[in-house]
Amino acid sequence: MGAPTGRSGRAGHEVTAVLERGTVELRGRLPWSSNATFLTELVGAGPAPVLAIYKPESGERPLWDFPAGLWKREVAAYLVSEALGWALVPPTVARAQAPLGPGSVQLWVEADYEQHYFTLLEDGAHHPALRRVAVFDVLINNADRKGGHLLLDGGGHVWAIDHGVCFHAEPKLRTVVWDFAGEKVDAALLDDLGPISTGELPSGLDRLLEADELAALVTRARRLRRRGRYPAPSTDFPYPWPLI
Repeated sequence: MGAPTGRSGRAGHEVTAVLERGTVELRGRLPWSSNATFLTELVGAGPAPVLAIYKPESGERPLWDFPAGLWKREVAAYLVSEALGWALVPPTVARAQAPLGPGSVQLWVEADYEQHYFTLLEDGAHHPALRRVAVFDVLINNADRKGGHLLLDGGGHVWAIDHGVCFHAEPKLRTVVWDFAGEKVDAALLDDLGPISTGELPSGLDRLLEADELAALVTRARRLRRRGRYPAPSTDFPYPWPLI
């Protein structure tokens, strides 16, 4: 694999089990989010409560180009990250039973919130992780990669969050991660894309995305492997707003 496994494996399965089975108790709403986003505790499925982020479909603002159910894309991003072995997206599950209805529940990341993409970029030690993020965003067609969507935890691991507007079948890439444009993608990262490029998709992804979106995902993986380079901006609006 082209990246460390982070919290994948047995520990990751244990965390997702708690996210899936624990009782969701609301602790407060995050005021800076464009859609309703809640800090929660998951209780009753482990020895101690687990903090998580809950994004209910009932709290989404309608978008003209994405259907309702943006939370499904949050779960899809986690499944793809895990299939690649990149451990970029914190454990994220779908919950049908939750206080405000169906939505996604994602493990809360304790992080240094003064850090973001532009500060991480200043330290070359983080560049391998940022390069993985750049490939990941092209692969999932991320329409809103702000700098603040990258978190540095206490162990030095870089996590990527907020994937509600990804996986569109049409080109939508808007990101702050353009600093590697034109450079070669590491061969190990391209190898990790192999299964997706042949249509071997994570189990359950077909319940979260439409058929044309799945086909587009495979096409993007093939294109990345064929070209072998980070793309350059190709639209008049390649950056999200705000940047952080």
